[in-house]
Amino acid sequence: MFVLTVDQRRSRRDIDRVPDLLDRYAERSLIRPFDRTAGDEVQAVSDDPNLVVDIALDLVDDGSWSVGIGAGATEQPLPDITRAGRGEAFEAARDAVTRAKTAPGAIAVSGPSDDTAADAQAVLTLLAVLITRRSDEGRSATATMRTATSQAVAAAELGITRQAMSQRLAVAGWQAELSGRNAAVRLLARADGGVS
Repeated sequence: MFVLTVDQRRSRRDIDRVPDLLDRYAERSLIRPFDRTAGDEVQAVSDDPNLVVDIALDLVDDGSWSVGIGAGATEQPLPDITRAGRGEAFEAARDAVTRAKTAPGAIAVSGPSDDTAADAQAVLTLLAVLITRRSDEGRSATATMRTATSQAVAAAELGITRQAMSQRLAVAGWQAELSGRNAAVRLLARADGGVS
C-alpha cells in the first residue's frame, strides 16, 4: 500500500492551494482520496504504483508541493476518512514528507525496505529535476504527448511541425522520463513488498 503525504511549500507567502489539489485528483482511482490532514497538508492512499508516480511527478511539476511517499502495510479496514488511517505506510509517508521539504526535487520515499525505498527516491529525484528544468515549450510538448496518440498528432495539436515536436521532446528528455517512470514504478512496487 502507498500513502502520499503532500505539504504545500511556502504556504505562508502563498494562497491556499489545497482546494485546487483536491479538485484536480478527485476523479483519480485512489483507495482513499486526498484529504486535508492539517493546515496545508493532504494525504491519499493507493495500491497502484503507476498512479502514485503519476500524481507525485505531477505535483513536483506544479512546483508548490513537497511530496512524501510511504510504502508498507496499513491497518485494515481503512477508515472512510483518509487522515484517520494508521499503519506502517502512514508513518513512512510522514517521514518522507518531512525529508522532502529539504530534498532535491522536493520528493522523498520511505518504506520497509530502506534500500529499495532509497533507490525509488533516487529515480524520482532525477525525474523531478528533469521535469522542473524544462522550458515552457518542453512542458507543453510533454503534456500534449501524455494524451496524444502519436508525435504527429501532438505536433498538430500544438500547431508545430513534426520535426519541431521531435526537437522539443528531445530537449525536454521525454524518452528518459518514460524510462525513469517505469523504473520508479518497479522500485515502488518492490519497496511495498511486491515483486514487479
